[in-house]
Amino acid sequence: MSPSKRKDALNNVANQPPAKRVKEDHPSDGEFQVVRSALTLSVPPVFAANPRAGIEEMLDSMIMRYIPSLQGVVLSHSSLVFVNREAIIQRDCPFLICKVAFDATVWSPRVGLKLSGKVNLCSPDHISLLVHRTFNVSIPRHHIPTDTWEFEYGPAENDPEYGSVTKEDEEKPDGEADKEHETGGEWVHKVTGKALGGKTGVLQFTVIGLTVANEMLSLLGSLQPDPFSSRHTVNQQVETKKQNGESLDTEDGDSDATSDSNSESKADSEDEDSEADTFQMLGKRKDLQDLKGKSVPGKKK
Repeated sequence: MSPSKRKDALNNVANQPPAKRVKEDHPSDGEFQVVRSALTLSVPPVFAANPRAGIEEMLDSMIMRYIPSLQGVVLSHSSLVFVNREAIIQRDCPFLICKVAFDATVWSPRVGLKLSGKVNLCSPDHISLLVHRTFNVSIPRHHIPTDTWEFEYGPAENDPEYGSVTKEDEEKPDGEADKEHETGGEWVHKVTGKALGGKTGVLQFTVIGLTVANEMLSLLGSLQPDPFSSRHTVNQQVETKKQNGESLDTEDGDSDATSDSNSESKADSEDEDSEADTFQMLGKRKDLQDLKGKSVPGKKK
């Protein structure tokens, strides 16, 4: 089978009805579930000799994609069966319309579920995690207990000690030492000074939101003991103003100076416009005087 035909066959899944979630064969309160699903597919004629192989390749294209009807990311599929023994061909369309059922293993996290992830990136605004080394999690600043943890900036790039490798870094696996030197800082405990997540970097969080973009699922997490409290929905800009009051005062002063300069330029422009209007009025008055001095045809003197 040529690559172009294979590509057309796999892209054909996008035009099919969504998979239907029939039931859960193994009900679980965890993040992984096995769901019995049903789906109607149009098998291309290139798979007419072996429809099962064609359907399996079409189901493979759903792996690692978020399927809304299955409420999760498909990780694998198994136990493929044909619901009907005959396929349907409509009119002159050579595609085989088949209804199939299969078991789909999905990663289906829910809001309120507690998960663990490894710290991937730290910044003053958020913490980025990786769950199962695959799925992204973002924890915003207002969901980090700032009364216990504070952000500590890392060394600057022009620091002579920046990028130096120690014996401890040499003993670490490849990539971990470089990753630590690339970070611009970390969240540490205010009293003990220990990094958030400890030496392993594994952190437990509560899922407070799901985001789907381009069929990819990412999570929004919280480290607060009461993550759904209204106290943690404050505006980030207001929180930043409280923490950077001095710099904001300077910025406000600059903005005031900018507004003053804008008002002065506006006043100058108004003066120029008034001068232009004055000259125009003088010109009009001169034209009127010239018209009065001339005789108008047909008018009696």
